Amino acid sequence: MNVQVLAEAQKRGHEQVVFFNYPNVGLRAIVAIHNTVLGPALGGCRLRMYENESQALDDVMRLSEGMTYKSSLAGLDLGGGKSVLIADPKMSAGRREMFLKFAECLNNLNGRYITAEDMGTSVADVMIMREISKFAAGFAQDKGGSGDPSPFTARGVFQAMLAACERRYGSKDLKGRHVSVQGVGHVGMFLVEMLKEAGAKISVCDTNEAALREAKDKFGVNVVSTDAIYDLDAQIYSPCAIGQTVNPQTIGRLKCEIICGGANNQLLDSSMYAPITERKMTYCPDFVVNAGGVISVGGEYNQGGWNRTWVTQKVMNIFNTTLRVLDESDRRKRFPEVVAVELAKERIKEAEERRASVRATASCGSSKSCANGH
Repeated sequence: MNVQVLAEAQKRGHEQVVFFNYPNVGLRAIVAIHNTVLGPALGGCRLRMYENESQALDDVMRLSEGMTYKSSLAGLDLGGGKSVLIADPKMSAGRREMFLKFAECLNNLNGRYITAEDMGTSVADVMIMREISKFAAGFAQDKGGSGDPSPFTARGVFQAMLAACERRYGSKDLKGRHVSVQGVGHVGMFLVEMLKEAGAKISVCDTNEAALREAKDKFGVNVVSTDAIYDLDAQIYSPCAIGQTVNPQTIGRLKCEIICGGANNQLLDSSMYAPITERKMTYCPDFVVNAGGVISVGGEYNQGGWNRTWVTQKVMNIFNTTLRVLDESDRRKRFPEVVAVELAKERIKEAEERRASVRATASCGSSKSCANGH
């Protein structure tokens, strides 16, 4: 394996990348802390059988960077981090022991990183970690936590979709609009329910046959194959499963006018900016759109604990944040994702400057003289 971790961290701006290896409990984990200027790094714990360690490292570094921008744009006093555990997400034997050991690892980081539920993990896994660590968020509601973040993630996606329609069509009315939802897991299913209530025409795909049956029986959706989803004559394409589904093989097939979904890393990379722009599609950056989950989970660390009203108001504001990004994209004449990163970094820079100013004032006040002659 030829991976230059420090070079990659420097390129992406990471503060810390930590590897944990405890073979006796099957724990192989990587924690990536991207930025902690606004607050402790928060991001989910992903359990996945990666093809190799290089793929796992790339995933955790890319996702943790996205969490920095997500929390910044959502107005949270949190930084960006992520963790990946290289193991079978369907494992049962030894699962408890593995997560208890990972909780010890979280304690060793002493609050610089807070984990949460993510792909392959659940509230039950979080509750195991909570037995010995306070740095696992998204714990059960009956214990005072926020519980499953999926409904809030879906609500944020829906609000961003309304904003994109307002921007594109001059109306946020989704009645009669055709939306293709790729993936009807937790987030996708909640989103489908909201789209149904709004009167949208809905097509879905998924590899999970039971989820497809549920979506069809409950909401009367049109079910298509995982390949046919790209060929639908839908106005809105909403990726809510795996990332990088907008790529050279699919972009020419998509007939949509808006891309807005709950999945992370929806674009293969920046090479997709040009074809999306050429096709005059409205792209809503994923880390703007899917911030509802981190808003809910992060709410557990507010003074007084988790509060549904506070969380709901923050999630509903994703509508305004999406409009702001799209408007600034036009004004700055740059792709929405580029502009969203710029806006997130601007907030972080302002926080850094305030912190530096406070330090300078404190230093000046503690000395007999300073540069100003006081």
